[in-house]
This record gives sequence, C-alpha cells and structure tokens, in this order.
Amino acid sequence: MYRTALRNVLAHKGRLLMTALAVMLGTAFVAGTMVFSDTLGEAMKNSLSKSYSDISVQVTDPVADSPFRAREKSGKNQAKLTDDTVAKIAALPGTERARGSVGGFVGVADRKGDLIGQGWSSRGGNFLPDASGKDSRYPMAEGRGPKTSQEIALDRRTAEKGGYHLGDPVRTASDGPAVERTLVGVFTTDDPQVESGGTLTLFDNATAQQLLLAPGQYSTITVTAKPGTSQSALLQQITPVLPGDGQMQAETGQELTDSQTKMIADGTSGMKTALLAFAGISLFVGIFIIANTFTMLVAQRTRELALLRAVGAGRGQVTRSVLIEALLIGIIASVAGLVTGIGIGAGMRAVLDALDAGLPAGSLVVAPATIVVSLVVGVVVTTLSALLPAVRASRIAPVAAMSSGDQPAPQKSLVVRNVIGGLIAAGGLGLVALGAASGDSSGRMPVAAGAGLAMIGIFILLPLLSRPVIALVGPLLRPAGTAGRLARQNAVRNPRRTAATAAALTIGLALVSSLTVLGTSVGEAVDRSVTSSMKADYSIKTANGISPDPKLAASVAKVPGVAAVSPMTDVYWTLDGRDRAISGVDADAIDRLVSLTLDSGSTGALKQGGILVEADTAKNHNLSVGSTLSVEYPDGSKGQVTVGGVFRKSELLSPVVIANTEVFKHVEDPYVTQILVKASDGPSDGLRKAIKDATGSNPVIEVRTKQDIRDEFNKIITFMLNLMYGLLAMSVLVAVLGVINTLAMSVFERKREIGMLRAIGLDRRGIKRMVRLESVVISMFGAVIGVLLGCFLAWAVNGTLESSMPGLGTVLPYGKLLVFLALAGLVGMVAAIWPARRASRLDILSAIKTD
Repeated sequence: MYRTALRNVLAHKGRLLMTALAVMLGTAFVAGTMVFSDTLGEAMKNSLSKSYSDISVQVTDPVADSPFRAREKSGKNQAKLTDDTVAKIAALPGTERARGSVGGFVGVADRKGDLIGQGWSSRGGNFLPDASGKDSRYPMAEGRGPKTSQEIALDRRTAEKGGYHLGDPVRTASDGPAVERTLVGVFTTDDPQVESGGTLTLFDNATAQQLLLAPGQYSTITVTAKPGTSQSALLQQITPVLPGDGQMQAETGQELTDSQTKMIADGTSGMKTALLAFAGISLFVGIFIIANTFTMLVAQRTRELALLRAVGAGRGQVTRSVLIEALLIGIIASVAGLVTGIGIGAGMRAVLDALDAGLPAGSLVVAPATIVVSLVVGVVVTTLSALLPAVRASRIAPVAAMSSGDQPAPQKSLVVRNVIGGLIAAGGLGLVALGAASGDSSGRMPVAAGAGLAMIGIFILLPLLSRPVIALVGPLLRPAGTAGRLARQNAVRNPRRTAATAAALTIGLALVSSLTVLGTSVGEAVDRSVTSSMKADYSIKTANGISPDPKLAASVAKVPGVAAVSPMTDVYWTLDGRDRAISGVDADAIDRLVSLTLDSGSTGALKQGGILVEADTAKNHNLSVGSTLSVEYPDGSKGQVTVGGVFRKSELLSPVVIANTEVFKHVEDPYVTQILVKASDGPSDGLRKAIKDATGSNPVIEVRTKQDIRDEFNKIITFMLNLMYGLLAMSVLVAVLGVINTLAMSVFERKREIGMLRAIGLDRRGIKRMVRLESVVISMFGAVIGVLLGCFLAWAVNGTLESSMPGLGTVLPYGKLLVFLALAGLVGMVAAIWPARRASRLDILSAIKTD
C-alpha cells in the first residue's frame, strides 16, 4: 500500500501541483513572517546592547526626562539632578566616570521650512566633551561639537535628509520660537530612536540646559563603574547620594537592556501575531483546495480503490494510502514553503530598507522554531484536510464501485448537511445581531463568536445556496448560447464541488469587503465629527502634541485676511465636587469658529462669565439655563458659575465650555489643544503662508485646513486598508489556485462528455467558452456570498463602536464593492485559461473512449 501511495503521487503529480502550491504559499507566509520578525527583533536587540554597553548605572529624573513636559511644571520644591549630584556620584569609590545628560523635544526644519521626521521622534541633547574635547557618545563624522549657543550638531541621517553641510544655517525649535543656528558638526550614533528615523540635535551643555530644562539641571546621569565593581554594587553606592526621597529612578545597565529587550519582544510579538493571523487565513483557504482535490481524486480512482478492496485491502489500508499521499505532498510543499518563506522574510526586510524605514541593520535570522513550525503546520494542515476524503475512500463497496466509475454522495447526506449548516448559521447570525444591538464594546465578543459560527454555517450551506444563486445568472448567460447553458449546468451539477471551490473566494471577499465597509464608515464618521463641528478655516497645532503658545493667537490675529482667532484651551476644574473637563474659547469668536447647536440659552452668556453645558451632562445632573454651580479653581480660589446655555455634543468641545478670559484668570499656562482661525474671504495658499510666517516659521507648528484634516484621516485609513489588502492577497491567490485546480480536474473527469460535445458539433472555441463561463459563474457565486457576508459583519462591528464613535453609521461603498465583484469575475476568467485550453485540445476519439 505504501508503494501504491507513492506511485499515485507520481502518477498524479500534475493534478496535485495546485494543492502543493496552496500549501507552499501558506507555509511560506508563516515562515516569512517568523523570519522577518525574528530578524527585526534581533537587530533591535543588538542595537540596544550597543546603546547600553558603556552604562553601568543610569539615574533618571522622571519629571525632567518626560519629552512633553513643560519646564514650568517642575515645581520649585521638586528634587533635581544637578552638577552637585554628578560630582557626588563621580566621587564614589566604585565610579570611574559620571556624566549628566539633557534631553527634550527639538524639531529641525528642512530647507523648505517643514519638519524633518515625526514630531514624537525629534529630540535634542547636550554635547559634553571630556578633556580631549570629544564626547564618546557622539563620535563626529564631520566637524566638531558645538561650543556656543549659536552652534549645533546633527546626526548624519538628519543632515542628509535636510541637505545640510557644515557651516549651513539650520532652523530649530523646541517649545519656544524657532531659532537659526550654524551647523558645526555631523555625528554618528547607535541611538535606536535615531536609527528608526528620529532626529537628534546637539547643543553645548549650557544652551541645552537653558533650552530643554533649566540652567544647571540634567534629566539623566549615566555612570560607568570601575573595573572590579559590579553594576549592582555601584547602584547601592549611588542610591544614598541621590536627591529627593526616592523621587529619582536608578537602574543598572543590565536592567535597562532587559526592559528594552522585553518591550521590543512584546512589540514584535504583536506584529508577528497579526501577520500569522493572515497566514492562518491563507492556510484555511488552502484546506478547501486540499479537501476538494482529494475528494475529486478519490472519485476519479473509485474503480482503482474498489479493485484494491476486492483483492484484500482493508478499509484502514485504503485510508492510510490516501493519507500517505497527503503526507508526502505536505512534506514536499512545506519544505518548498520554508525556502520560499526565508526569501519572503529577506525581501520584506529589503523593502523596508529601500523605503528608508530607519531600522537597525542585522543579518537574516532563521530560528529552529521557524523551521519546525513551518514544516509541522504544512504537513498537519495537508494531512488533516485529506482525512475526510480518505475515510470516504475506505467506505467504497468493491462490487458496486467496480460497476461504476462514479459514486455520487447520497441525497440524504446533503439534507443532513443543510440542516446542520442552517442551525449553525442561524445561531451565528443571531449572536452577531445580538452583539450589534448592544451598541458598545460589550457586544464585541458575541459579534466575534457569531461571525465565526455564521461563516462556518454558510460554508456548510454553500451547496444548498449554489443552485438558487447561480440560477440568477442564467439570463446573463443566454447570449453565450449553448456554451452558456452548459456552463450553468456544470456549475450546479456537483454542488459540493462548486461550494468547496467558491468557499475560498468567499473567505477572501468577506474579509476584504468587511474591511472596506468598516474603513469607509469610520472615515465618513470621523470626517463628519471633526469637520462638521468646525467653522474655522485653519487649525494650528504642534507636530509633537506639545501645547502651542497661546500668545500665537495674538500674532495670527494681526495677519491681514484673518477674521477671528481663538486658542482652544483644555483645563480640569472641580464643579459641584466633580472634576470636569472644560474647554476654553474666545467668547467673541466662538460663533464664527465652532458650529454649535443650542437647545437653550446663548453663547453670549460666555461674555458674562457663564458656562455652556453639553445636553447629556445637563440631563444627567438636572442642569438648565440659570443653574448655578460651585467651582474650585486650580489656584485654590473658589466661586460660582451660571449655566448660560445647553448645547448638543460637539467633537471639538468638552462637556463644559467657558470663556478663555476666565481660564487665564486662574491658570497661568493652560494646555492649548489647537488654535482655530477664520479667514475673511475663505482659505488661500497666500493666507496660509502668512499665518505660518506669523508663527515665526516654526517647523513644529502646523497650519492645516479642514481638507488637510480630512486628508490626514483618509491617509491613515487608506494606508491601513492597503496593508490589509496586501496581507489578504495571499489568501486570494490561494483561492485562484483552487479554482484552477478544480477546473483542471473537472476537465479530466469529464473527458468523455467533452469528447461527445465535440463529436456532436461544439467547436474548440465553444468548449473554451463553456469552461471559462463555468469558472466565472463559480467565482462570482463565491464573491457574491462573500460580499454580502462581509457587509453584514461590518454592520455588526459598527454597532459595537457606536458608543465610542457617535454618528457612526454603515456606509456601503457601492463602487468599490462592484469593483471587487468585477475582479472576482476576472479571477474566474484568468483561472480558466489553462483548463479551457486543455479541454479544447482533447482528442475527440481518445476522449470518447475514456473509461
């Protein structure tokens, strides 16, 4: 039986090729994902080990080291790291060297005045030379370190991106106005943030302290131990001399490395899990192809298997022979998939390098776990997929099978299948509807569980659905004449085969369409919530999230063509004993900048020191126009405020709104979320440039129109959708292989029928047309079911997001959905090229004589 199984593999290698390709692609995705994530993780770990190689202990001031802290937030009584602290640590017996570091946000402008890199990864630091005049942390590739307040040094990546050379003026900005300084040095660094695309600007020590922290202060102190002193021993020496009562954070270099390594591992683990999920989808699609292939092979070899049973082979032997075939195919395909996956992993890394993603360099990592998992997954999936066909093969009755070349499944089994599928689908759809009706996150688990059950139930019901759905396309096939009628009949002749072939496309289109509907719906909701509430023509924000200076509003207001300006402040005050988020606005400008729908009262109340309250908040606390609330201000004073209006929810405002004049009475430096600007004659490029100039041409300041805000959200959503489409492309490709495989084997199975059609007058072109139309019909059947299922699931997910995203509704992008259906038809047409060609070239007499 083992020799028979091997001979069958060799005899049917052409028929099994598509099955092997499906397994290989799925396995390659798994292997490629693991190779890429392992390679990336190892490179980042190596980069970190270099970063902390010279650090035995690091002392950090948590307040000063925050990249988004304001200097004023560091209270007068707050313990600080100073030169005195550095001197005390340097004098310890275990210390070889102690050095203070300053860090904070610094943006660098390119020659056009735009920010280089991302705001969150733009940093500044201090150049602190030793006796030799060098700072070992930042070896200079060109020039020297900065010595005066008018000099800076840039990392090499930033200098290259900005096109800067030694002696060039460079515009930089922190949390103050932009300043132009001279570039005197270009350095290299192993800093992971810089290698990941961030920017690093160095100042002399005094300037860095003045600009980023405060004179004489440091955010961190790095300490190197003397030979023979362990990191833990040095930490014990340092701890007693630190200022404050446990306010400073002291860690050994090993602890820093371990924590960063864990963070990297967690990050790459999440990415690996997401990619493996899509690889699992591809393998799941492959299961249908494998099961379909072996089912058809068993049907074609009915007489052969019956003969084996007649000469003494037991059921177990027949089952094992089919499983051995699957095992051999799984081993061969898995090995090929592993090799291909290694290439995919290397290719993904090369693509990121070509895109200048700023990832640290490292050699390709092929871990033993990658090899084992890839091989085991491929073999197990293939073998399990062939299990049911193998069991069916063992149940063939020898005498009955020898008298017929085909053993159709009894109708009873299809009835049982439909009943089971109906119950599972009904239960799944019910759970989905129940979860969607919840309107909040509590419905996500029922939706997820229901979606899985519904998908399984619909897969089981696909044979039942195939007849009525395919019957709908009958009129569309009439222009094709005899070939069209034959194609429709062939598509519904074997419902199980049609369902198994279409199921692969159903999965892919269900996922693609659901993601598309979700993306479109969320995009529309965000657009409405953000821009419909905004009457202003421009929004001024910082690239790094730091509060822009409220004084910028006065500068912008002086620009010709500006009609109204208001900084949108954000504070937390205690109203009637409850902490409340409060938005501060310019009372004179609010009606021209924000679209507010008032249920009662007037915005004019803000000018008299009153407040506006959001409708839900007013209802929950029995507030109305004229109600008074006690208020405790951050400066310790107390007072009362009167409700002057009740408004409907606005995404731009907190539940309580007050005039900025009241905010500035009690908060010296409130957080400003953005500055809204209304133009007298609408937005224009000239006015936008004038507003930018009024901010001091600060590269950190962004001046955006409503369209810019829309484009930003659309860009994010489009990027996510394209990423998902790319990951799902593998499963769609596997589905295409399934269509090709089914048609090719169907052509082989129907040799005699095709020969008879040729004999009675159907020409080669008609045969080709028949096979192509059959492929298109099957593909469209799977696509229609997939799109309908995807839209339903997207509607359900939207229902669970209503509480967190008010105004979210299900928006069907009909154009894109029709494109998906058209592409499915094209897939069917392309998949039929080889089977149709093969069918048309069959010799008439040889085909008729086929047993």
